[in-house]
Amino acid sequence: MTTLLKSPAIGSEPSAKQYATFYVGDLLLGVDIHQVQEINRQLDVTSVPGAPDFVRGVINLRGDVATVVDLRTLLGLAETEKTRDTRNLIVHSGGEAIGLWVDRISDILEVSDHEINPTPTNLDGIDNRFFIGVYLLETELVVLLDIDQLLTGKPAD
Repeated sequence: MTTLLKSPAIGSEPSAKQYATFYVGDLLLGVDIHQVQEINRQLDVTSVPGAPDFVRGVINLRGDVATVVDLRTLLGLAETEKTRDTRNLIVHSGGEAIGLWVDRISDILEVSDHEINPTPTNLDGIDNRFFIGVYLLETELVVLLDIDQLLTGKPAD
């Protein structure tokens, strides 16, 4: 099953952005919905010899090749096996489609710029240069990812 995500609703608050949220372990993460193409269940990846350890492999995405990266490895978290909730969140970065291997999908959030707080300096020992900031829900924290920084080492323009 593939889920296509819709663009933000017309009339949304101009300084607000929508974020697709998902879990990697117990960490709730979010990415700007404008970078998200789809959520995909295709988890059978073809390994790529000599690829960095965070690259799980590649998938055929309707005739295009998409690299699948393991967010756990990129963020320095412990590895886990795939489950029935594991998904590929297909995002665009550097002009190509990248599959983010995530443990489970959560929700879409609309967050105003003024609601984004600075990232704590030591968030589970993860390098905070990958994060835009954090958004506080009633019961948990959403860490907003800078996909371009995470995948290329360069901040988004």
